[in-house]
Amino acid sequence: MTGALVAGLVAGYGIAVPVGAVGTYLVSLTARTSLRTGACAALGVATADGLYALVAVVGGTALTPVLQPELAPLRWISALVLAALAVRGGAGALRRYRSPDAAPAARSASLFVLAAFAASASWQLALAGSGALLGRALTGRRGRLVTALVSSAVIAALAARMLVPPG
Repeated sequence: MTGALVAGLVAGYGIAVPVGAVGTYLVSLTARTSLRTGACAALGVATADGLYALVAVVGGTALTPVLQPELAPLRWISALVLAALAVRGGAGALRRYRSPDAAPAARSASLFVLAAFAASASWQLALAGSGALLGRALTGRRGRLVTALVSSAVIAALAARMLVPPG
């Protein structure tokens, strides 16, 4: 059960941490309005992330018996895709940082979904709160670089984890 919780938290933060259009909007919305408005918007974003996690778990559960014979090759493919996403995210963050004028580009299952939602909600609420406290710091060039690189590192760690057999 702890594994599902940790996996859900890591996935939730991996999805939520990169400060893109939604994160920037949350910070600026909160800075322009109030923490209450920003918190409501943040929980709306986290709800969408939680629903995506639910769809992934339900779909994965339904497909598991069909995909079981091909599990080993699928793990490698998944790890390669995640590694490619991590490299792409990190390279894109560095590229955007260097050229600022460019445009910004069962129970365990339930626990995973709830943990992904909770991670996303905590991050989105932190962004909303930072709008009131930090203003433009996270949405500046350096802030976008740091959050994108952290996200890429999380994705790379997930890719590496895909190569370790369960158990």
